[in-house]
Amino acid sequence: MTQQTLFLTGNEAIAEAWRQINPDVVAAYPITPSTTIMESFTQSVADGLVDTEMICVESEHSAMSACVGAAAAGGRVMTATSANGLALMVEVLYIASGMRLPITLALATRALSAPLNIHGDHSDAMLMRDAGWIILFSEGVQEAYDNFLQAVRIAEHPDVRLPVAVTLDGMQTTHQLENLISEDDEAVRDFIGEFKPYYPLVDVDNPVTYGACSVSFGEDFYFESKRQQEEAFKQALPVIEAIGKEYGNRFGRSYELYEAYQLQGAEYALVMMGANAGTAKDVVDELRAEGKKVGLLKLRSFRPFPFAAVTEVLKGLRGIAVCDRAAPRGSSGGPLFQEIRSALYGLDQAPTIINFIYGLGGRQLMPEHLRGAIEKLQVATMTGPGDDLVGYLNLRN
Repeated sequence: MTQQTLFLTGNEAIAEAWRQINPDVVAAYPITPSTTIMESFTQSVADGLVDTEMICVESEHSAMSACVGAAAAGGRVMTATSANGLALMVEVLYIASGMRLPITLALATRALSAPLNIHGDHSDAMLMRDAGWIILFSEGVQEAYDNFLQAVRIAEHPDVRLPVAVTLDGMQTTHQLENLISEDDEAVRDFIGEFKPYYPLVDVDNPVTYGACSVSFGEDFYFESKRQQEEAFKQALPVIEAIGKEYGNRFGRSYELYEAYQLQGAEYALVMMGANAGTAKDVVDELRAEGKKVGLLKLRSFRPFPFAAVTEVLKGLRGIAVCDRAAPRGSSGGPLFQEIRSALYGLDQAPTIINFIYGLGGRQLMPEHLRGAIEKLQVATMTGPGDDLVGYLNLRN
């Protein structure tokens, strides 16, 4: 099969990537809006297109537990979930990363209850911020497909060996039909390469132990293991960049840690992640056509966060509007806002930075809302933001 253009949803694109990867084990429990990933991939299993062992479990906690066991045994393993399903997995997310298992996860991002809401925002992804997982955000269907193919290489890289989550915005990217360039199956498998397990449990000639207590004979190594994970995240930054460049050389679509859109010569910038970056690009194009010096920074890698690169690309601006699709709830700004402000802290002439919360529970973000954010930012750069650092876009009065 050669490269072809397909018309798929984001969920179907993930399932297409899985079919091409042909993982050893997939374990999952269905939850909206990720369910159709499993429905599509299970069809490939039923049709004999893959050799995957498909495990249907009784909960998301069990799904990640099965992934941990299969990965520790020496398999290439993946799963998918959303929202409350991810919340049920949280305990095992830490176990997967602490054991340095290269599991890959497709996360169809969705609002967390209560109140019950099955539509998209980034609340669930923020549960993973400190769980030891690499987190890549996707703007659209093509990027979700491309990100997942790269995620396998990133997770399995000997300098990294960390699990990777690829996000796609629920009910937007997950269910939106777009043209997808699906690469040749053999070319994809050549890019992914053969899986080489580290310390597999099934290697009975070289026995190992997973999940043992870190305290033994008076020695505690928990602290040191956490420090090693942090070093792996530092190693991951150049690995993500290198694999993104290699992907571009092979398939014509290169990826970096972020995308700087119209930032050359800009005075003001929007910063955001995920599907609504596409809307932001249209707004930036319109503002540029009106002679306004506005750009966009779209973050692809949220964990590890590329602090040095972000500082370099944003430090010369007058003002920055950071758009978070997750509520701060008691904090001084959303998760992305805090990272951006930290990256720019200590600069002699730091830009004015304000935060806008948008799109919670699937609330629609329109171009006029982003235009309003830029207008408020321009005022704040002249008058100062005062105590009102956090605003809301498209919030009913």
